[in-house]
Amino acid sequence: MPRSGSSSWPASSPDLSGFRTVGRDLFLRGLVSSHSGNLSVLRGGSITITRHGSQLGHVGQADLVTVGLEEDPNAPPSTPAPSMELPRHRAIYRATGAEAIVHAHPPHAVALSLLEKEIVPRDVEGAYLLRQVPVVEPGEVAKEGLAEALASHPIAMLRGHGSFAVGNSLEEALQWTTALEDSCLILLWLGGAGGSHWQAP
Repeated sequence: MPRSGSSSWPASSPDLSGFRTVGRDLFLRGLVSSHSGNLSVLRGGSITITRHGSQLGHVGQADLVTVGLEEDPNAPPSTPAPSMELPRHRAIYRATGAEAIVHAHPPHAVALSLLEKEIVPRDVEGAYLLRQVPVVEPGEVAKEGLAEALASHPIAMLRGHGSFAVGNSLEEALQWTTALEDSCLILLWLGGAGGSHWQAP
């Protein structure tokens, strides 16, 4: 899977501890609200994803649902129900070499996604890690648009909604998510000070 930067995280297994650690970090950093966002990992043709309405700050074993990478119309409904973002996760996994996805609602990144066609960090770390972040329009084509964007970028924004980050592990996808939010906060500070937040460094 193409990605910026030189980070190389080890692949992680879909155990509870990884979901719990990353979910808690997202919540404590204000990147998800009490019941928003979702996490998933792909192993051997199966996706383990957080259930619909789960609290990422308090993930338990009952919050994890395992389903097939491909949708089976004859399969009985999962109990509990997986995240409503499952179709997007499936499309992203099929289009990329990702083994994990983090979907969050970082507020400063969401704000900039309403203003820009792409987000270009100006701080050194953000520019090095992310370079530029595509902003995908919501709607019927968003599933395919996100998958296409994430085939060549580690993170993308769904306009006005949130970020989708991919990686070899949930920890790696968390890194892209936090780096984007930090860069967007800096861009908005620059804009408030009279800077041009869309200019490349």
